Amino acid sequence: MLKIAVIAVVIAVVTISCVHTVNRVLMAPPHIAGADFVGSESCAECHGDVVAGFSGATHSWLQNHDGTEVGCESCHGPGSLHVQTGGALQTIVNPGRSPETCFNCHLDKHGEFRLAHSHPVIEGHVSCSDCHEPHKGDAVLGRGTSLASANDTCLQCHSAQRGPYAFEHEATREGCTTCHQPHGSVNNKMLTARNASLCLKCHFQEHRAGQILIGGRDHTGWLATGTCWSAGCHEAVHGSHVNSSLRF
Repeated sequence: MLKIAVIAVVIAVVTISCVHTVNRVLMAPPHIAGADFVGSESCAECHGDVVAGFSGATHSWLQNHDGTEVGCESCHGPGSLHVQTGGALQTIVNPGRSPETCFNCHLDKHGEFRLAHSHPVIEGHVSCSDCHEPHKGDAVLGRGTSLASANDTCLQCHSAQRGPYAFEHEATREGCTTCHQPHGSVNNKMLTARNASLCLKCHFQEHRAGQILIGGRDHTGWLATGTCWSAGCHEAVHGSHVNSSLRF
């Protein structure tokens, strides 16, 4: 019984410790030679509007690797030199120009940007902050039921796909990420699946008497000629103004 009691106490202590630990995300802030941490209060003297909204941001949960809360400096590095010089350039880290800062935590995204087809973040043509809001609210826009705001993020650059269309592809209502990997993919156009496999995730196919029926029509010969959109059938994959089968 004594052993059981001791084990129970140990489990309880470990559980409490784990719960306490996962309340925050520990990370190692960027290094700036000769600089020390000064706290977010110092940042607020010049960046009051940014600091004011930061308490509700996803990134407000970050802590220094030793458990201390460093707020802004978690991503921007220690700010003493930046404060002393009145905001001189090169005295603070700007993650918008240095994706490596984001990759300190988001290692998986670093790998995705190295895939064959990706947004040009590594090349410096696009930054993480073009799509993500690090200073207020949810860093990933449009999660849950807010699909419209998720699409709006993509449509800032991909305006040709905005519509409205006379004949809409229903998949766009589910969000761009239904078909595209936003960071990178092994597939052309950053698609989540290759060729007709992508379309057949949603469009039911029926095998009957040697035929492949999709939408009640035999697609056996057409599927062999290429993908649904490159075989000359459904070119207008985002929507069409002239054809309900998303042609032209």
